Amino acid sequence: MSACCCCDIFQYETNKVTRIHSVNYGTIKWIFHMVVFSYVSYALMSDKLYQQKESVISSVHTKVKGIAEVREEIMENGKKKIVWNIFDTADYTFPLQGNSFFVMTNFLKTEGQVQGVCPEYPTSRTLCANDRGCKKGWMDPQSKGVQTGKCVHYKGNQKTCEVLAWCPTEAVEEAPRPALLNGAENFTVLIKNNIDFPGHNYTTRNILPGFNISCTFHKTKNPQCPIFRLGDIFQETGDNFSDVAIKGGIMGIEIYWDCNLDRWFHRCRPKYSFRRLDDKTTNESLYPGYNFRYAKYYKESNIEKRTLLKVFGIRFDILVFGTGGKFDIIQLIVYIGSTLSYFGLATFFIDFLINQFSSAYCRSRVYPCCRCCEPCSVNEYYYRKKCEVVVEPTWTLKFVSFVDEPYIRKVDQQLLGKSLQDVQGKTVPRPTMDFIDLSKLPLRDRAPNPGQLGEMQPLSEQVAAGSKASPSWCQCGNCLPSQLSDPTSRCLEELCCRKKPGTCITTSDPFQKLVLSRRTLQFLLVYQEPLLELDPEGTNSRLRHSAYRCYTTWRFGSQDMADFAIVPSCCRWKIRKEFPKSEGQYSGFKRPY
Repeated sequence: MSACCCCDIFQYETNKVTRIHSVNYGTIKWIFHMVVFSYVSYALMSDKLYQQKESVISSVHTKVKGIAEVREEIMENGKKKIVWNIFDTADYTFPLQGNSFFVMTNFLKTEGQVQGVCPEYPTSRTLCANDRGCKKGWMDPQSKGVQTGKCVHYKGNQKTCEVLAWCPTEAVEEAPRPALLNGAENFTVLIKNNIDFPGHNYTTRNILPGFNISCTFHKTKNPQCPIFRLGDIFQETGDNFSDVAIKGGIMGIEIYWDCNLDRWFHRCRPKYSFRRLDDKTTNESLYPGYNFRYAKYYKESNIEKRTLLKVFGIRFDILVFGTGGKFDIIQLIVYIGSTLSYFGLATFFIDFLINQFSSAYCRSRVYPCCRCCEPCSVNEYYYRKKCEVVVEPTWTLKFVSFVDEPYIRKVDQQLLGKSLQDVQGKTVPRPTMDFIDLSKLPLRDRAPNPGQLGEMQPLSEQVAAGSKASPSWCQCGNCLPSQLSDPTSRCLEELCCRKKPGTCITTSDPFQKLVLSRRTLQFLLVYQEPLLELDPEGTNSRLRHSAYRCYTTWRFGSQDMADFAIVPSCCRWKIRKEFPKSEGQYSGFKRPY
């Protein structure tokens, strides 16, 4: 047992290759191979698939610079007065968490607010006619304070609910047009971006030593400058800074690092691009733009007051992404191994042509291609050399061959008391015979006599003489009734060599020489077992089964069909008569599986 296990372990299995010498298919193969090789080589070099890739890790720091002059109207002694205020970096920039910063472009101001009771700003939600329209202690999330339950005059005949809040309450107004800080488009922002590829032990930043601090980013003229003018950023996305500045928006600054860290092609510089991230169709959105509120607190006569600001502006989100690659022999081997399967496309396509356009396939699909195109017969030859058809072994499967039909009938069903002669079955093309093995048979080389020509042609339409003992399903006149008692087995033996009346195949010269020749059958037995000793008792049994095998191989060709072939009654009894069994009882057809 141990020796057998060792033999099983130390074995090697490989595939068998069929090499087809064809100019057409050879050309197709090399065209496919050249296309695949070109694509694989291009992808390898352009995408640097021979490198080990690693995602970037980064940190960002920004500095916004610029001065804006803002024109404001204030009330002084009951009169409007225009005041010009200067806004610097501390006034219009707000630090945010993450890689973001905010620049104020517009605002609404409510000055001198102090905590107390006052009427709300009149809206459809806050208007009232009497105290019953106000509810004490009611806190509306959209309200400016807590209702006291009173309905008081706001201005003129308008009455609103009184609230406990920062008074006077903020007025609901539209953002000023044009934006108060419209000059913010001339502001500049310096972006400092440090990156690291820990797997490759490489660190760098977007600002190189000795860079020109007075430069400004330009897509073509100065693409590496880290200083950006806010108005230019919006021009790159096709937007107008003045329009966005009124209600605000969100802009993305993308920094893409595609680093080649190989020594011979080292390059690691950023590429900047810009993308509008908020909803551009502000008229259709529910809450357009970008805004928030904040307050400046102060004391006046020991009373705490505040100035409320509703700020509109632009939030800039800096998005850093990219990869760094370095040559790695393992990645190169993996890529080459994964692309080898692409070369199998040529084999797949050529096999498809051979399978689809072989003449046997055309006949099975009732295609007329074999009548009009010559390659079908060539493809059929290739198909026979390449493919081996294996029949599924089921106990209901049987093959029948009639001498007066050019095809084989396949029966895959139970007979249920019906004679096999009457079952139609499915037609199967007859396999092409290979006559190489016939040269080994000791057939006598002699010409037939004129009287034997009819015997040499088993498909002759000569009508059989008939026999009174032949059953009704017999067409050749040489069949005998079955001796088996089992109905299913008896139905299998009710089979003639012909579908229509005519000469029996047992009268043909090939049947005599290939099936009944004792010398031929003995030669085949010794051919398989050179040292076989034919004892008197077992000789007939061996010769009889060898004769069955010779007949099925002759008439069915394929070994798979021969295993499930049914020998006609006339042939079976002719063989039994030539090589009888001493007891006189025969077992009949037995399934090979």
